[in-house]
Amino acid sequence: MRKTYKGGCACGAIRYETSSEPIFENHCQCTDCQKRSGTGHGSYLTFPRRADVTIAGEAKTWRVAADSGNEKIHAFCANCGAPVYLTFAAMPELIAIAATSLDDPGQFNPQVVTYSIRGHAWDTIDPSLQAFERMPPG
Repeated sequence: MRKTYKGGCACGAIRYETSSEPIFENHCQCTDCQKRSGTGHGSYLTFPRRADVTIAGEAKTWRVAADSGNEKIHAFCANCGAPVYLTFAAMPELIAIAATSLDDPGQFNPQVVTYSIRGHAWDTIDPSLQAFERMPPG
């Protein structure tokens, strides 16, 4: 039986659902994720096909250059401000869902830490996770 991943923003104006499986689950310590989350990192489940994720509601977006130089498009709720997902200009088929936007955040199973070079000593993450200074190689 396939898992279903459901979630949305804090006020419920944006909802999503998919039964596809994530291809990558990570904690990201890049500067952008830190500033966007207000903490030391962001946590994401990345799905291979944006087309397999049903999204209801209208998200506002903003674009930023990632540490890699590639553009990320952040989607958030205009009503409550909660981050919900992000997409990538260089890989438009991918969608990364914010782990904390899941109805059941226990479905998040982090595999690695990315951009650990930007991490802070006070942001303690499971030391058993493999950490990469940047993104792991393809």
